[in-house]
Amino acid sequence: MAGFLSDLVQYRRLLLMIVVLGIGGTHLSGFQMSVINYTSPYIQKFINETWLERYGSVLPQETLTLLWSLVVSVYCMGGIMGCLCSGYLTAKFGKKNCLLLNDVVLITAALHTGLSRRAKAFEMILAGRCLEGIAAGIHLNAHVQYAGEISPKKLRGFINVTSTVFLALGKTVARILGLRELLGNEDLWNVLLSFSGLVALIQLLFLPFFPESPPYLLLQKEDKAGCLKAMKQLWGEGNYQTEFDDLMKEKALTKGTKIMNVLEVLRERSVYPQLCTMLLLLLSLQLCGLSAITFYTSEIFRTANLQESIIPYVSLGVSISELISIIFCSSIIDRFGRRTLLCGGYLLMALILVLLETSLLLSDRFLWLPYCSVILIFLFIIAYGIGPAGAVVSVMNEIFTLSTRASAFVIGGIVIWLGLTFTGMIFPFAVMLLGPFSFLIFIVVLVISAVLIYLFLPETKGKSTSEITEKFKTHQFKRTCHQAVETYAAEEKTFCTKL
Repeated sequence: MAGFLSDLVQYRRLLLMIVVLGIGGTHLSGFQMSVINYTSPYIQKFINETWLERYGSVLPQETLTLLWSLVVSVYCMGGIMGCLCSGYLTAKFGKKNCLLLNDVVLITAALHTGLSRRAKAFEMILAGRCLEGIAAGIHLNAHVQYAGEISPKKLRGFINVTSTVFLALGKTVARILGLRELLGNEDLWNVLLSFSGLVALIQLLFLPFFPESPPYLLLQKEDKAGCLKAMKQLWGEGNYQTEFDDLMKEKALTKGTKIMNVLEVLRERSVYPQLCTMLLLLLSLQLCGLSAITFYTSEIFRTANLQESIIPYVSLGVSISELISIIFCSSIIDRFGRRTLLCGGYLLMALILVLLETSLLLSDRFLWLPYCSVILIFLFIIAYGIGPAGAVVSVMNEIFTLSTRASAFVIGGIVIWLGLTFTGMIFPFAVMLLGPFSFLIFIVVLVISAVLIYLFLPETKGKSTSEITEKFKTHQFKRTCHQAVETYAAEEKTFCTKL
């Protein structure tokens, strides 16, 4: 731990850049996803009042529901559009310039949502949410890639996980500011919605003082001097020949290939193992049961006889637990490795869901079981934060070369946004049909994911991109399994011969 802390002191300028990246990156995604829940009743009331003032009639409930669903879903639609643009923008202009442009979009979105009440135009909220979604689709990809590319090898896992830390921080900030005592009330809900613009302005002012990522400068711009200068700006004075040599190996591996677009990546058969690994990680993350836990949280708290006024603060405690556990993950991921945290995290989450399923089914028989359910929710969130929440992002950043990374993140981003839309529409119906038994689905997914990750994902800790790519090329795990089968067959044949 002492060595880890000394590394943080040495790379203090890099850490400052990570903060600037984070507050205008995934922090805003976490904030925007959570804040809509706290402004929901006030936005619906505002839409109704605006309609009445314009047309002199009360808005039909069906139309109000439709408009509200548009306010929620237009964010995901914008996210998909932004994600589709992100590959081209990051390849053309670089991650830094892409994020700066994104800040302008976010400030424009904040002006729309913040001034909608004064203008008496709920359409401005729709426009603002769409722009926020477009910005989220861009900065989710740009921030994660940028953070991964500016990190030295020995802190790569820690830096990669910071994007997830800021995502959890955004959720926590939204829950704090969304309390009725602060901005979550009828007078200030539009200010709460426009908070993103202030954060984007901070990034817009400070990010220009930091360099573009060293891999982008060397591999895409072929600027060796600029690459070394960026390393020294970010990591301080020192000898970074090892890191530079790793980048040169990656350049030789790609043979001068420029950044590939999505179609080129999909046609490139050598990238299929990495793409399949990424899809496995993303699907397992979306189907790990977090949505079920979020859905059941308030109901479980009420079953445990918690007062309604206390539930928002207990929910805030859940968010803080997630944030702290992901921060802890960032400090241990370079020691234990990605594969260990993923497999161990998924298996632990599956065990907790088994206990939670049992607790929910038997809650009517034992009065103390609902309180166990509350504890199990906190434990599930902690296991999620320490394991997959941080490790998935790190692996995604490490298994692709610069020439394929941007487009791979576009593909992954589309899977994420479509998954959010799909689970948001389908999961409530699954809960209605299955009730607490819906957890059984997630238990099966968690166990299968842990087994597949153990079998097919090579450990990426401490390895360069070229080494990781070579691991996938050699099909180490497949060959090991094949050899084991051959050995078993040979032994069986010898045994039969002896008989």
